[in-house]
Amino acid sequence: MTTTVTTDRADVLSVPVPTVRSVGLRDTVSQSLTMAYRGLVKVKHNPEQLFDVVLQPIIFTVMFTYIFGGAISGDVGSYLPIIIPGILVQTVITASIVTGTQLREDMDKGVFDRFKSLPIARISPLVGALLSDVVRYAIATTITFGVGFAMGFRPEGGVFGVLLAGLLVIVCAFAISWIFALMGVLMRKASAVQGISMLVLFPLTFMSNAFVPADTMPGWLQSFVNVNPVSHLVTAVRELVGSGHVGIHVLWSLLGAAIVVAIFAPLTVRAYMRNA
Repeated sequence: MTTTVTTDRADVLSVPVPTVRSVGLRDTVSQSLTMAYRGLVKVKHNPEQLFDVVLQPIIFTVMFTYIFGGAISGDVGSYLPIIIPGILVQTVITASIVTGTQLREDMDKGVFDRFKSLPIARISPLVGALLSDVVRYAIATTITFGVGFAMGFRPEGGVFGVLLAGLLVIVCAFAISWIFALMGVLMRKASAVQGISMLVLFPLTFMSNAFVPADTMPGWLQSFVNVNPVSHLVTAVRELVGSGHVGIHVLWSLLGAAIVVAIFAPLTVRAYMRNA
């Protein structure tokens, strides 16, 4: 026996339809900070994620100083004002690659699919991931300067110059992390993100004035080194820690960081909103 149930159309129309809740700016900021805290909790349970920012500045500083110090500057003490800013820039910028690889890994594991079911701003997981990595940059900066101090580095720019230099490098690394975040959203494998990122970043850091003076290089290479944004950042750091001077290279570095964010942040957000 079949029973037919009829429903009055008016009753159907009277049923309230759930509406999509919009998230305001204040809630978006709060949720982004919560996601940043989530990233720090992940590090707490997986401390090996900090090996690069902890071990790399120690190994590179000691190795490069004692290998190149005598050949380039005559002695280790004279080479420290050259190598410490170079190692600092290389370490912190290289650490920003992790932003893209971890973002890709989370997307592959379906973490962001679960976030979409929550009543939070869709952009907050992305922003939180970038903000949590700022702590990694700060750790790398502190350790690099600490190793330099232990080896005899005495910056004449004082505490003010050291703090400004560290802040400048962190700001620039945060800007560059948007590039790697875009790669993490668009590429299909975390290994591809890391491989291509290193392929791009290593020539930029080594073909700069980070480790040796540019005037010792061939003329054609000097032309590239002089326009390399990494060279401007390294020079800015050397000026800040060496004399506390805020010169044109600091302005160029900040301008470059602003341009990178202005271009890649909208592209990353658009790609993330489409794919997440």
